[in-house]
Amino acid sequence: MKLAVWTYEGPPHVGAMRVATGMRDLHMVLHAPQGDTYADLLFTMIERRDHRPPVSYTTFQARDLGADTAGLFMQSARDAHARFQPQALLVAASCTAELIQDDPGGLAETMGLPVPVIPLELPSYQRKENFGCDEAFLQLCRALARPMARTERVTCNILGPTALGFRHRDDLAEITGLLSEMGIEVNVAAPMGASPADIARMGQAHFNVLLYPETAESAARWLEREHDQPFTKTIPIGAIATRAFIEEVRALSGSTLPVDESRLRLPWWAASVDSTYLTGKRVFLFGDGTHVMAAAKVARDEMGFEVAGMGCYNREQARPLRAMAREFGLTALITDDYLEVERAIEEVAPEMILGTQMERHIGKRLGIPCAVISAPVHVQDFPARYSPQMGFEGANVLFDTWVHPLVMGLEEHLLAMFREDFEFHDEAGPSHHGHKAQIRELDAPAAQAAADEGGSMPPPSAPPSADNVIWLTCAERELKKIPFFVRGKARRNTEKFASEKGLHEISVDTLYEAKAHYAR
Repeated sequence: MKLAVWTYEGPPHVGAMRVATGMRDLHMVLHAPQGDTYADLLFTMIERRDHRPPVSYTTFQARDLGADTAGLFMQSARDAHARFQPQALLVAASCTAELIQDDPGGLAETMGLPVPVIPLELPSYQRKENFGCDEAFLQLCRALARPMARTERVTCNILGPTALGFRHRDDLAEITGLLSEMGIEVNVAAPMGASPADIARMGQAHFNVLLYPETAESAARWLEREHDQPFTKTIPIGAIATRAFIEEVRALSGSTLPVDESRLRLPWWAASVDSTYLTGKRVFLFGDGTHVMAAAKVARDEMGFEVAGMGCYNREQARPLRAMAREFGLTALITDDYLEVERAIEEVAPEMILGTQMERHIGKRLGIPCAVISAPVHVQDFPARYSPQMGFEGANVLFDTWVHPLVMGLEEHLLAMFREDFEFHDEAGPSHHGHKAQIRELDAPAAQAAADEGGSMPPPSAPPSADNVIWLTCAERELKKIPFFVRGKARRNTEKFASEKGLHEISVDTLYEAKAHYAR
């Protein structure tokens, strides 16, 4: 654990809270100091939930540390059961409370509460939020799921969606509808929307659909081992992966019903005339392993982008991501330090970033467009509208989400490029109102400025470097004509070229010489 301004994942108790908050008739008692109640805001402010998470805090203070904090926890657990009457209780300690070693699980077992009490061991100083989700859901399944006879019709469980997940609500609806088209009924979807009683009857399903390995793979493997329920391995993000997912489900279920693809637009739109100019754009991907691996295939195989870099922050998925990166001829970046990610993006100089809310901020600083593909996300990525990432409608959403930043960026570039035009400068009136264009008096015409300044190369007094190279006005003006999503790379390459050539000043000629040099 380290102190940081930004973090990709919270401590593991936040992951356990995501599981509890997504469920019904379950309550969690968290042994935590007063300050750790901040986690409620993640759900009420960012996800815009209309109720608080079902979590009771012991909220011990500094003065309590010399007294009986264990007794404080036991009283909080009794009060939570009496007030909320849940079907089951989760008990855990936050990262701060872990240091005082009160053992909430052991204490809860001695209390004789009339409902199942499920203790969670969450090593806050070794693991993080996604582990907390995965572990909490696994322990719920181990404690509650019972062997049962299979349903008469072929049914499945959907595993993985939680509160605060990136588009989990809409992904669940999309995949439930897709399975319904195939004649397969969902027995239980969990954790999101399930109760402890629902978890108990998960054994009735014939197989499991795993949507998010980062939050439910351990539970899926346990159910396969203990309840003989195979699970799907394909994540249905993108048109190609959704078709592969359908074939995998057919193999598990025996379904032969056709699936309607009439609303799928991504393949044709990605191949259409107004999209082909985006082909070959270099993209950098970063996020949780599940979404990055799926998005990399969509970017390369369906959108025609070139994947220039990829990485993930959750080390549990580092191995499969590294294997995929090798297939792409890349070295995966595995880190939870956003400053390392920023340095990698600067070095690669992509034309677009597919990442998290953190990469959106990085993109703003570097002038690179970014589309969000993974948690952590901010409030704007919990939209009121239906906006899945999975299934055929999810493929359409991916096209819109990824292409629009590039298209809007080109519009901004054109506006900037023509800003000095006699018809379009800021002082010219709207043409559709019949105003005459006002010819703008410039300090010096561009051509004259280039002639006056272009050859000004005084002898250097210090060894030139990218830090002390000066851009002449005419060169800056010419640089602005380059599209914004490659302008940063052009600037860096030109400054590097100038320093290697021993130049202190960059003229228009230097800019184009650098372009020719790096085009070889």
